[in-house]
Amino acid sequence: MVLFFSSTAANQPVTIYMGKDKVENEDLIKYAWPQDVWFHVDKLSSAHVYLRMPDGMNWEAIPQPILVDCAQLVKANSIEGNKKDNITVIYTPADNLKKQGDMAVGQVAFHNDKRVGLHVAKRENPIVNRLNKTKVEKQVDHEQERIERVKKENAEKRAQAAQRRKEEAEVARQRAEEKAARSYDALFNVEEDEDAPRLTGKAIEEDFM
Repeated sequence: MVLFFSSTAANQPVTIYMGKDKVENEDLIKYAWPQDVWFHVDKLSSAHVYLRMPDGMNWEAIPQPILVDCAQLVKANSIEGNKKDNITVIYTPADNLKKQGDMAVGQVAFHNDKRVGLHVAKRENPIVNRLNKTKVEKQVDHEQERIERVKKENAEKRAQAAQRRKEEAEVARQRAEEKAARSYDALFNVEEDEDAPRLTGKAIEEDFM
């Protein structure tokens, strides 16, 4: 089972989720989305909490109120960390998590050092209570969800590529029309020689006889 929370601490509501137990955490490590950010109490056992970033949000520029919500949720779901003040919560992109065969259930390592430490002075009950009021427990088919997500992302990529081709074709058409117009003007816009003698009406008539 997966526990979902809704944070409205910032202007844009976001989804925060975590596994109900350490077995579910294993699936979350495997199936986390590319836009997910993982939170955990540093050097202590705790829940694995994930923030699902909306489009346009960067993990290195997450609004502070959202970071606080995630950190408080992690702290509240750490048996030891919940009892302590001045703990550190670390966070990193979910795709930075690395799982090796000899690791215990729920244990993770990192592909690289791109992670941030967030100081949490103490538990903030109003924040934890606000988040808990939004809690929804769901049974998630992670593999089916992954298939549907990839299918949707591929469809969006195809639509964006088709739109780019359409825009490029329109630009090419406009350039071709402009080029053709310039060629037409050059053909019929012959400059008059100011030094050439001007013919009178009679001379013009004789010229045609």
